Amino acid sequence: MKPNTIDLKLDIAEVNIIIKALSERPFREVYELIGKIHAQSSNQLKSEEFKDVL
Repeated sequence: MKPNTIDLKLDIAEVNIIIKALSERPFREVYELIGKIHAQSSNQLKSEEFKDVL
């Protein structure tokens, strides 16, 4: 873990609630955060897909 960061374990439904709440904020305030959530979750979901194939 990098300094000044935290790791969270959330299920997909919880992440979707967070994204929905962020979408109610002005875009300029949240677009980077939504992008980070999307990038990190996409990488993890792709990894999970490959586990099923192996």
